[in-house]
Amino acid sequence: MADSNAPLLIKRYASRRLYNTETSDYVTLDDISKFIRMGREVQIIDLKSGDDLTRQYLLQIIADNESQGQSVLPINVLTDLVRSYTTEVQSVVPQFLAASFDMLRNGQSKIIENFANPMTAMPGYEAMKAQQDAFMKAMTGGWSGAADESATGDKGKKTEDLDAIKKQLAELQEKLSKLGS
Repeated sequence: MADSNAPLLIKRYASRRLYNTETSDYVTLDDISKFIRMGREVQIIDLKSGDDLTRQYLLQIIADNESQGQSVLPINVLTDLVRSYTTEVQSVVPQFLAASFDMLRNGQSKIIENFANPMTAMPGYEAMKAQQDAFMKAMTGGWSGAADESATGDKGKKTEDLDAIKKQLAELQEKLSKLGS
């Protein structure tokens, strides 16, 4: 099994056919596009010259998708990209695009994390979680992991947690009694 962190090596033969070195079969641009969408990095090398053709093929995949009506890039962005090639001053467009896509990837991963557990985005979640854990330890009398805590000499911490929970419980009871009157 190949290392999925290493780029998938695709070799282009003189006949322009693309060969997947992992599966030992020929692939199309559509196949390469699917690999990339699944999160796999690819590297396309010309077999005869050894030149890296990855950029050329990725641009071809983008052009094919855009021409098939799957427009992701607005006209003004495409126009600005063309202009960035014609300026004599070193363009900041590549660095800007790289930084923008990094931010997009990071934002997407945070959204996915928050989607998996929407409570994590709630202010005070960590404090509430810590209180809940301490309460469960106190209520179970240390059944789960009590031997571990006593063996590590954590009895003082356990007593402090229990006292804090008792205090909070008393405060809650007081508030409830005021609401009831």
